Amino acid sequence: MQTKSRTTVFLALLVLIAGASGLAQEAKVGHLDGNQRRGKDLYQRYCIYCHGKYGDGQGENAFYLDPKPRDFTTAVFKCRSTPTGTLPLDSDLYDTISRGVHGSGMPSWKPLTRQERVDLIAYIKSFSPKFTEEKPGTAIVIPDEPRNSPESVTRGSELFQSMNCWQCHGKEGRGNGPSAASLTDSKGHPIAPFDLTSGTKLKCGESDKGIFRDLTTGLDGTPMPSFSDALKPDQIWDLVHYIATLRRGKDSPKSELSESNGSH
Repeated sequence: MQTKSRTTVFLALLVLIAGASGLAQEAKVGHLDGNQRRGKDLYQRYCIYCHGKYGDGQGENAFYLDPKPRDFTTAVFKCRSTPTGTLPLDSDLYDTISRGVHGSGMPSWKPLTRQERVDLIAYIKSFSPKFTEEKPGTAIVIPDEPRNSPESVTRGSELFQSMNCWQCHGKEGRGNGPSAASLTDSKGHPIAPFDLTSGTKLKCGESDKGIFRDLTTGLDGTPMPSFSDALKPDQIWDLVHYIATLRRGKDSPKSELSESNGSH
């Protein structure tokens, strides 16, 4: 009886140790392990005013921001390398924190150390049980970019029309399509389609590969869908080449967009 009691206590201690270990190591980017407790301190110092105490996007500054801060409790993220409807990789969250989200109130947090950014990820993930119940998606494979040619741009222009991209982004990509005024995000907040001709930075990265990724994964939480099932990779590249001409205001494209850390 005494032996059984000692075994029970020993197993209970193992559970407690495992739980503590889990809290201390809930994110991993490269060789860095995130610490949830340190991440909480950083969150309360830098993030709480927009994203809120409970990570629900209801911070005291949220009322004044458009678009609204991310609600971490839903575990829905725009900028990912994983398929639509799946959780992002820790490296995706790291890239977003490091880069910021252009056109929003989310700045780049590169002034924080790499370790601090990974610690923040560990704490951010604690707001949604999905991160303990589900595995993240597998990063999509981006095939080599085919030659960027006038023919590719023409095909991309035709796809822009036939896939109804113009319904939101407008016939000339100015973000003024017939559906633009009625669009909302997954929380019901109005959301404007991106003006592809504005020359401003894209939300999730500037490279041609980044645009290919966003067209393939979609921007979850927004009306921007994934085209992975509707288009073949070569067709997505044609669309990328056409979008690049809109962004540069030129008819003949050349891959000039900068590569963003291999991801976002």
